[in-house]
Order: sequence, then structure tokens, then C-alpha cells
Amino acid sequence: MRNLWKLLNSPRHLIVFEAAARLGSFTRAAGELNIQQPAVSMAIKQLEGSLGVTLFHRSHRKIELTKAGERFFTDVSIGLGHIQNAAFAIHQRGQNDHVTLSVSTAFAYYWMVPRLEDLHEKHPNVDLRLQTSDREPDIGSEGISLAIRRGNGVWPGVQSVLIAPEVIFPIANPRLMATAINLKTAANLLHERLIHLEEPVRERPTWDQWFAHFGVPAGTPKAGLRLNDYALVLQAAMAGEGFAFGWQHVTDNLIEKGLLAARPEWSWETGNGFYLVWSTETPLIPQAEQVRDWMIAKAKSVNALSR
Repeated sequence: MRNLWKLLNSPRHLIVFEAAARLGSFTRAAGELNIQQPAVSMAIKQLEGSLGVTLFHRSHRKIELTKAGERFFTDVSIGLGHIQNAAFAIHQRGQNDHVTLSVSTAFAYYWMVPRLEDLHEKHPNVDLRLQTSDREPDIGSEGISLAIRRGNGVWPGVQSVLIAPEVIFPIANPRLMATAINLKTAANLLHERLIHLEEPVRERPTWDQWFAHFGVPAGTPKAGLRLNDYALVLQAAMAGEGFAFGWQHVTDNLIEKGLLAARPEWSWETGNGFYLVWSTETPLIPQAEQVRDWMIAKAKSVNALSR
């Protein structure tokens, strides 16, 4: 490391170089690092001077890595990635060993919270922090221990275990369900008031897709209630505002308690699922492993009862 200290004017220049090379712009690198563009240019110039090579071809409107720059970028990005992951791991351990679980609001309210007593009984020393989000978090860069993601279970940089398959059926307030006229076929739902989930970032199934699955060609009515959070959708459904999507793993408890009624014979199994994920790069602390293993075991028992 003594030779590295002599070779580089400042290790900070490596971070500036990595950002500029990755983004292909000194200006964008300055924005990401919250510094001025001339500071980026100066850092790169000093780095090139200390190494004795040209790292970028510069033109009026763009920059491009030289051959030496490309080789250097590959090694620097790998090295800084390892340092970043180690720093996140140490930071996480230094924050009272807490476990951050990132989930949607609805999953937090209706899947996690009813089961927290069991988690605390089995693992009383776990400091769990539930973090709700309207987007899929970047686990590696945000220092998140665990998260729930919807999809096929394959994402770069994470391991995943299925918590619940995606099964969707219509739900409504029990009184509204009982008084709805002529619900002999799925097509007749077109005549009912529908509640639509329209999240701003995450992709979610739509009523149009549900009707298409059951061979109903007509588009869904434009009228209805549109909400951007599934927890609000469930509250509106329980209040009798219309028919909504019922994700089985979230609504089972509400149906069992009589707060919602469902038509499970019109279930749509989309082929996707809701997965517990964690980073492949940053090792989980022991408390996070306990929460992970508890959630996996709990999901298996819940899914067995749902069959």
C-alpha cells in the first residue's frame, strides 16, 4: 500500500474517475458526487499525471476511455465495489445490529405486523426496522438487509426465496359482495364499481389483464376509484367503495376475520411471486439471518394452510 500512496496523489481521485468513466461524462459525475465539474476535470488530470497515462479521449461534447482507461476502469470499479460492500457491512453492524426490512405498506400492515409477536417471541433480541417504500429498493447501495420483491425470483446481485405465489381474485366488503347483482360470471364485474391500483413506479397487474385472463375482451370501465397504494385500496374495499384485487397472501387474514369477502373461484395465478431477497455481495448479520429464516419458515406454514 505504500507504493499506492506514492503512485496516487489522492485515493479520492479513484472515486472521481470511476464515476466519470461509468457515466461517460465529467458533468454527470460532478452531479452525482455533488462537486463542481472543474473539480472533476482537475482530479482526472492529476490522476493521469501521477499514472503517466491518458485515461480519456476528450472532445468538445463527449469523453471516451482510452484502452488504458478501460483496463483501469474495470479494476477500479471492482476494487471500489468491494470497499463499498465492506463499508456497508461495517456500517450495518455499527448501527446497533438492527435489521432493515423493506416492504410495501400493505405487506407491512397485513402480512408482517400480525406475525410480529411470533417473531419477537422466537427472537427477542432482534432489532427490526420495517421500511415501507413505493419502489423496489437497491439493496446493495441502500444498506438494506432484506426486502420483498414481486417478480420471477431472478435479479442480479441478490438471492431470493419465494414467500408467496401471486394469486389474485376479486374482493369487496361482504355486504357489497352479497348485494352485487348477477355475479354469475367474471364478465359481470364490468358492471360493478372497480377500485384500481395505479402505483407511480412499480408495475402491478391491472383489471384489464385480469379480465383478459378470463376471456373477457371488453376493456374495464373508466369510472371507478384509482389509488396509488395497495393499503389504501384495501381500506377502500373494506369501506364498501367497490371491488378490488385481492392478493391472496395479503388478504387471507382480512377475509378470515370477515372484513372482506372474496371470489376465489376467479383466482388468477400470474406466474410471478413475492420473494424475500438479500444481497449476494454483503453478508447478512446474524440477526438478519434469523429474520430471514423466520420469514421463510412462516411463509411455508402459511402457504401450506392456503392450499
